[in-house]
Amino acid sequence: MLKRRKQEPERGAPKWMITYSDLMTLILVFFIMLFSMSAIDNQKFQAMADSFNQRQIFEFMPSMVEFDSSGSEANDAEYTEEFEDDQEVKMDELLQEVQEFIEKNQLYEHISATRDDRGVVLVLQERLTFESGEASLLDDAKPFLEKVGTLIEAIPNMIKVEGHTDNRPIATHRYPSNWELSGARASSVIRYFVENNEVEANRFLATGYGDTRPVVSNTNEENLQMNRRVVIIISDPTFEEEETF
Repeated sequence: MLKRRKQEPERGAPKWMITYSDLMTLILVFFIMLFSMSAIDNQKFQAMADSFNQRQIFEFMPSMVEFDSSGSEANDAEYTEEFEDDQEVKMDELLQEVQEFIEKNQLYEHISATRDDRGVVLVLQERLTFESGEASLLDDAKPFLEKVGTLIEAIPNMIKVEGHTDNRPIATHRYPSNWELSGARASSVIRYFVENNEVEANRFLATGYGDTRPVVSNTNEENLQMNRRVVIIISDPTFEEEETF
Protein backbone atom coordinates (compact mmCIF):
# COMPACT_ATOMS: atom_id res chain seq x y z
CA MET A 1 0.00 0.00 0.00
CA LEU A 2 1.37 3.36 -1.06
CA LYS A 3 1.81 6.01 1.53
CA ARG A 4 0.36 9.47 0.80
CA ARG A 5 3.08 12.00 0.50
CA LYS A 6 2.88 14.60 3.23
CA GLN A 7 2.04 18.06 1.78
CA GLU A 8 4.68 20.58 2.61
CA PRO A 9 3.52 24.06 3.83
CA GLU A 10 3.87 26.91 1.36
CA ARG A 11 6.75 29.19 1.91
CA GLY A 12 6.59 33.02 1.92
CA ALA A 13 3.70 35.40 2.63
CA PRO A 14 0.07 34.25 2.44
CA LYS A 15 -1.67 34.71 -0.93
CA TRP A 16 -4.09 37.31 0.45
CA MET A 17 -1.15 39.59 1.14
CA ILE A 18 -0.55 39.88 -2.58
CA THR A 19 -4.08 41.18 -3.15
CA TYR A 20 -3.78 43.57 -0.20
CA SER A 21 -0.44 44.97 -1.39
CA ASP A 22 -1.89 45.50 -4.87
CA LEU A 23 -4.79 47.45 -3.36
CA MET A 24 -2.44 49.65 -1.30
CA THR A 25 -0.32 50.28 -4.37
CA LEU A 26 -3.34 51.37 -6.40
CA ILE A 27 -4.45 53.73 -3.63
CA LEU A 28 -0.96 55.23 -3.42
CA VAL A 29 -0.85 55.71 -7.19
CA PHE A 30 -4.29 57.37 -7.05
CA PHE A 31 -3.14 59.96 -4.47
CA ILE A 32 0.10 60.58 -6.37
CA MET A 33 -1.99 61.33 -9.46
CA LEU A 34 -4.18 63.75 -7.50
CA PHE A 35 -1.15 65.49 -6.06
CA SER A 36 0.54 65.75 -9.44
CA MET A 37 -2.64 67.27 -10.95
CA SER A 38 -2.80 70.00 -8.25
CA ALA A 39 -0.46 72.94 -7.93
CA ILE A 40 0.07 74.87 -4.68
CA ASP A 41 0.70 78.57 -5.08
CA ASN A 42 3.07 79.29 -2.20
CA GLN A 43 2.55 83.05 -2.46
CA LYS A 44 -1.24 82.78 -2.23
CA PHE A 45 -0.94 80.30 0.61
CA GLN A 46 1.35 82.66 2.53
CA ALA A 47 -0.97 85.61 1.81
CA MET A 48 -3.92 83.65 3.16
CA ALA A 49 -2.04 82.77 6.33
CA ASP A 50 -1.01 86.40 6.84
CA SER A 51 -4.55 87.62 6.27
CA PHE A 52 -5.83 85.40 9.08
CA ASN A 53 -3.15 86.77 11.40
CA GLN A 54 -4.11 90.37 10.54
CA ARG A 55 -7.85 89.76 10.55
CA GLN A 56 -9.98 92.04 12.76
CA ILE A 57 -12.84 90.76 14.87
CA PHE A 58 -15.57 92.10 12.56
CA GLU A 59 -13.92 91.19 9.22
CA PHE A 60 -15.63 88.11 7.88
CA MET A 61 -13.76 87.95 4.51
CA PRO A 62 -9.99 87.75 4.96
CA SER A 63 -7.95 89.64 2.40
CA MET A 64 -5.77 87.64 0.00
CA VAL A 65 -3.51 90.65 -0.50
CA GLU A 66 -0.86 91.49 2.02
CA PHE A 67 -1.30 94.87 3.63
CA ASP A 68 0.52 97.02 6.12
CA SER A 69 -1.47 97.27 9.36
CA SER A 70 1.00 99.54 11.12
CA GLY A 71 -1.17 102.60 10.59
CA SER A 72 -4.58 100.94 10.74
CA GLU A 73 -4.95 101.18 14.52
CA ALA A 74 -4.05 104.86 14.47
CA ASN A 75 -6.53 105.49 11.65
CA ASP A 76 -9.27 103.62 13.52
CA ALA A 77 -8.59 105.60 16.70
CA GLU A 78 -8.67 108.87 14.75
CA TYR A 79 -11.96 107.90 13.08
CA THR A 80 -13.49 106.89 16.42
CA GLU A 81 -12.40 110.15 18.04
CA GLU A 82 -13.87 112.18 15.16
CA PHE A 83 -17.12 110.21 15.37
CA GLU A 84 -17.41 110.76 19.13
CA ASP A 85 -16.62 114.47 18.74
CA ASP A 86 -19.33 114.71 16.10
CA GLN A 87 -21.84 112.95 18.35
CA GLU A 88 -20.85 115.23 21.23
CA VAL A 89 -21.63 118.29 19.10
CA LYS A 90 -24.95 116.79 18.04
CA MET A 91 -25.98 116.01 21.63
CA ASP A 92 -25.01 119.53 22.74
CA GLU A 93 -27.08 120.93 19.88
CA LEU A 94 -29.94 118.67 20.90
CA LEU A 95 -29.76 119.94 24.48
CA GLN A 96 -29.96 123.51 23.24
CA GLU A 97 -32.95 122.62 21.05
CA VAL A 98 -34.66 120.89 23.99
CA GLN A 99 -34.09 123.88 26.25
CA GLU A 100 -35.48 126.21 23.58
CA PHE A 101 -38.43 123.83 23.17
CA ILE A 102 -39.12 123.91 26.93
CA GLU A 103 -38.88 127.71 26.99
CA LYS A 104 -41.09 128.15 23.92
CA ASN A 105 -43.78 125.84 25.30
CA GLN A 106 -43.49 127.25 28.82
CA LEU A 107 -42.61 123.90 30.32
CA TYR A 108 -39.77 125.16 32.50
CA GLU A 109 -41.97 124.91 35.61
CA HIS A 110 -42.60 121.23 34.90
CA ILE A 111 -39.40 119.94 33.28
CA SER A 112 -35.68 120.58 33.67
CA ALA A 113 -33.16 119.62 30.96
CA THR A 114 -29.48 118.86 31.50
CA ARG A 115 -26.72 116.95 29.74
CA ASP A 116 -24.55 114.12 31.05
CA ASP A 117 -22.71 111.10 29.66
CA ARG A 118 -25.97 109.25 29.08
CA GLY A 119 -27.46 111.99 26.87
CA VAL A 120 -30.02 114.74 27.34
CA VAL A 121 -31.83 114.28 30.66
CA LEU A 122 -35.35 115.58 31.32
CA VAL A 123 -36.64 115.51 34.90
CA LEU A 124 -40.39 115.57 35.67
CA GLN A 125 -41.44 116.05 39.29
CA GLU A 126 -44.05 113.70 40.74
CA ARG A 127 -46.45 116.42 41.88
CA LEU A 128 -47.07 117.30 38.23
CA THR A 129 -47.54 113.77 36.94
CA PHE A 130 -48.94 111.42 39.62
CA GLU A 131 -50.94 111.30 42.80
CA SER A 132 -48.99 110.13 45.83
CA GLY A 133 -48.64 106.34 45.77
CA GLU A 134 -50.26 106.06 42.31
CA ALA A 135 -48.98 105.42 38.78
CA SER A 136 -51.89 106.76 36.72
CA LEU A 137 -51.02 109.99 34.92
CA LEU A 138 -52.79 113.15 36.07
CA ASP A 139 -54.83 114.99 33.45
CA ASP A 140 -52.75 118.11 34.11
CA ALA A 141 -49.62 116.20 33.04
CA LYS A 142 -50.92 115.11 29.65
CA PRO A 143 -50.65 118.46 27.79
CA PHE A 144 -46.93 118.88 28.47
CA LEU A 145 -46.25 115.16 27.97
CA GLU A 146 -47.90 115.51 24.58
CA LYS A 147 -45.44 118.30 23.75
CA VAL A 148 -42.53 116.15 24.92
CA GLY A 149 -43.87 113.37 22.71
CA THR A 150 -43.77 115.78 19.76
CA LEU A 151 -40.10 116.37 20.52
CA ILE A 152 -39.41 112.61 20.68
CA GLU A 153 -41.15 112.12 17.33
CA ALA A 154 -38.62 114.45 15.68
CA ILE A 155 -35.49 112.57 16.80
CA PRO A 156 -34.34 108.96 16.24
CA ASN A 157 -32.61 108.43 19.61
CA MET A 158 -33.47 105.66 22.04
CA ILE A 159 -35.43 106.87 25.07
CA LYS A 160 -35.00 105.56 28.60
CA VAL A 161 -37.64 106.43 31.19
CA GLU A 162 -36.75 106.01 34.86
CA GLY A 163 -39.10 106.02 37.83
CA HIS A 164 -37.79 107.21 41.23
CA THR A 165 -39.43 107.47 44.66
CA ASP A 166 -38.51 108.76 48.09
CA ASN A 167 -37.58 106.36 50.88
CA ARG A 168 -40.97 106.17 52.56
CA PRO A 169 -42.18 102.58 52.39
CA ILE A 170 -45.30 101.62 50.48
CA ALA A 171 -47.18 98.34 50.76
CA THR A 172 -50.43 98.21 48.82
CA HIS A 173 -52.10 95.40 46.93
CA ARG A 174 -51.10 96.98 43.61
CA TYR A 175 -47.63 98.20 44.63
CA PRO A 176 -46.03 96.02 47.31
CA SER A 177 -42.92 98.24 47.34
CA ASN A 178 -41.36 101.33 45.80
CA TRP A 179 -39.81 99.12 43.12
CA GLU A 180 -43.20 98.29 41.63
CA LEU A 181 -44.47 101.85 41.99
CA SER A 182 -41.46 103.43 40.27
CA GLY A 183 -41.53 100.86 37.45
CA ALA A 184 -45.25 101.38 36.91
CA ARG A 185 -44.80 105.15 36.68
CA ALA A 186 -42.06 104.82 34.07
CA SER A 187 -44.27 102.45 32.08
CA SER A 188 -47.24 104.86 32.28
CA VAL A 189 -45.18 107.65 30.72
CA ILE A 190 -43.97 105.39 27.91
CA ARG A 191 -47.48 104.11 27.28
CA TYR A 192 -48.72 107.66 26.90
CA PHE A 193 -46.03 108.50 24.35
CA VAL A 194 -46.69 105.36 22.30
CA GLU A 195 -50.47 105.76 22.33
CA ASN A 196 -50.53 109.49 21.58
CA ASN A 197 -47.53 110.01 19.30
CA GLU A 198 -46.14 108.39 16.20
CA VAL A 199 -43.25 106.61 17.91
CA GLU A 200 -42.23 102.96 17.97
CA ALA A 201 -42.48 101.13 21.29
CA ASN A 202 -39.08 99.46 20.76
CA ARG A 203 -37.38 102.85 21.11
CA PHE A 204 -38.21 102.92 24.84
CA LEU A 205 -36.83 101.29 27.95
CA ALA A 206 -38.66 101.50 31.29
CA THR A 207 -36.72 101.18 34.55
CA GLY A 208 -37.87 101.47 38.16
CA TYR A 209 -35.19 102.40 40.69
CA GLY A 210 -37.43 102.83 43.71
CA ASP A 211 -35.65 104.91 46.36
CA THR A 212 -32.13 103.67 45.51
CA ARG A 213 -30.98 106.78 43.59
CA PRO A 214 -32.02 109.90 45.50
CA VAL A 215 -30.78 113.29 44.27
CA VAL A 216 -30.90 114.71 47.81
CA SER A 217 -31.18 113.21 51.27
CA ASN A 218 -34.69 112.30 52.38
CA THR A 219 -34.59 114.59 55.41
CA ASN A 220 -37.55 116.93 54.84
CA GLU A 221 -40.69 117.25 52.76
CA GLU A 222 -39.05 119.38 50.10
CA ASN A 223 -36.28 116.82 49.57
CA LEU A 224 -38.75 113.95 49.54
CA GLN A 225 -40.63 115.76 46.79
CA MET A 226 -37.47 116.24 44.73
CA ASN A 227 -36.66 112.55 44.92
CA ARG A 228 -40.10 111.57 43.64
CA ARG A 229 -39.54 112.05 39.93
CA VAL A 230 -39.63 110.58 36.46
CA VAL A 231 -36.48 110.95 34.37
CA ILE A 232 -36.59 110.84 30.56
CA ILE A 233 -33.18 110.25 28.97
CA ILE A 234 -32.68 110.95 25.27
CA SER A 235 -29.80 108.56 24.87
CA ASP A 236 -26.41 109.47 23.46
CA PRO A 237 -25.61 106.80 20.78
CA THR A 238 -21.97 106.66 21.91
CA PHE A 239 -22.79 105.93 25.55
CA GLU A 240 -22.54 102.37 26.83
CA GLU A 241 -24.03 102.00 30.28
CA GLU A 242 -22.12 99.74 32.65
CA GLU A 243 -24.31 97.36 34.61
CA THR A 244 -23.58 97.24 38.30
CA PHE A 245 -24.61 94.46 40.63
